Amino acid sequence: MSVKPNPNSKFSILFTFVVLLSFLIVVVRSSDVGVEGNEAGSEGDLDDLEQLLAVDEQLQKERPEQQSEAETVSKAQRIVVELNGDNTKRLIDGNEYVIVLGYAPWCARSAELMPRFAEAATGLKEFGSSVLMAKIDGERYSKVASQLEIKGFPTLLLFVSGTSQPYTGGFTSEEIMIWVQKKTGVPTIKLDSVDKASGFMKKHLTFILGLFENSEASSGYDEFVKAASLDNEIQFVETRSSHVAKLLFPDLKTNNVFVGLVKTEAERYTAYDGPCQAEKILEFLNSNKFPLVTKLTESNTVRVYSSPVKLQVMVFSTIDDFETLAQSLEDTARRFKSKLMLIYIDISNENLAMPFLTLFGIEDAKKTIVAAFDNNLKSKFLLESDPSPSNIEEFCSGLAHGTVSPYYKSEPIPENQNSSVVAVVGRTFDELVLKSQENVILEVHTPWCVNCEAVSKQVEKLSTKSSAKEMAVFINGELKPNDHSTKDEL
Repeated sequence: MSVKPNPNSKFSILFTFVVLLSFLIVVVRSSDVGVEGNEAGSEGDLDDLEQLLAVDEQLQKERPEQQSEAETVSKAQRIVVELNGDNTKRLIDGNEYVIVLGYAPWCARSAELMPRFAEAATGLKEFGSSVLMAKIDGERYSKVASQLEIKGFPTLLLFVSGTSQPYTGGFTSEEIMIWVQKKTGVPTIKLDSVDKASGFMKKHLTFILGLFENSEASSGYDEFVKAASLDNEIQFVETRSSHVAKLLFPDLKTNNVFVGLVKTEAERYTAYDGPCQAEKILEFLNSNKFPLVTKLTESNTVRVYSSPVKLQVMVFSTIDDFETLAQSLEDTARRFKSKLMLIYIDISNENLAMPFLTLFGIEDAKKTIVAAFDNNLKSKFLLESDPSPSNIEEFCSGLAHGTVSPYYKSEPIPENQNSSVVAVVGRTFDELVLKSQENVILEVHTPWCVNCEAVSKQVEKLSTKSSAKEMAVFINGELKPNDHSTKDEL
């Protein structure tokens, strides 16, 4: 009996052959390059790395439609040199600029940062940066990591001529690129053609633009570059071409010296109208670099807390509830811009939301909550009415004008009528103690303290004998012996 060939079986054999051939090619490449492992980073290795990247670029030109995301990530990761016990000192001492990522295989944060680090390495190479991007397994090479002063994971360090500096930038690939460029002597990017500007816009969504028709002679150019050097977060772009400037900043209405901020948020284009001085430019940048309503994430918490706008209003809500409030919140933020900062926190993200909510005694929140912190005065505030758009705006207005009372954890307000000793709780402390026109004797006690009980009896006796201008006050504070109570703990 004859058997007809099965087309599927032919396809399977062909597919298997292609897979095996691809595997052999990968093995040959890996053995030639040797970036991961033994003597990664030696002169021969770096030459092989350049050859491999050239091959990657050629393949991408020949078959761009087949360039997968996995191949792109793989290419980026090969640009980052793997340090070990043998090559670390030679590479750091032999290169003017080296940025090192210390990681551990078991560290989740390291796993999140490594692909961003690799993407930054790719971007820096495309910009022609001379910095060497390297990583080291701090667990496997613990002695070397200790010598580099890597004490936790992940850790980023910049070595300039062999001397280390701590990394103080953000943790997205773009933020890493910006920080590294500025620290390695490239505070601004110069764009001299529309094509370059178009390519830049595909990769950078937030930047500050400076138009100087004659860079060497234009008033304020040096101050613009100085501001770029002092800032570590935002990419500064300079151009002499008004055509380039109008592509980057369509709202541009002048061909003279101009500075403006571009963002992806509601207020996409913001022109600077002050003097071209570094200090003033940085003030403008710090007041405008955040969105009207900033979404708090684990990667931007440091930037948010360090904002020069210290009065910060936080809206805790679900994503759906926030979307219904988004437009009104932007309007409110626009009205009180530079006076307060509006921040959205996903209430379902317990790692971000609960540390704040517990400060207000809120342990399990499911509905929208609006709170505020004045980081200058170390005070906190809570909107206790319905979080409607009008109530939120009124709350923000009161904060901006200083008419909202700080929030304190508090027991229910007690009934003090006909009491010789007045009981005080958090909500009544200001009125009965701090703002009282009478003399006040304040006792802070705990129910379980024997000594407190004896003192309380003496206070009660005193209250019956005190003059009309004096009163005794009881505060039930669960304090440990020898602790000093503060207003916020009442």
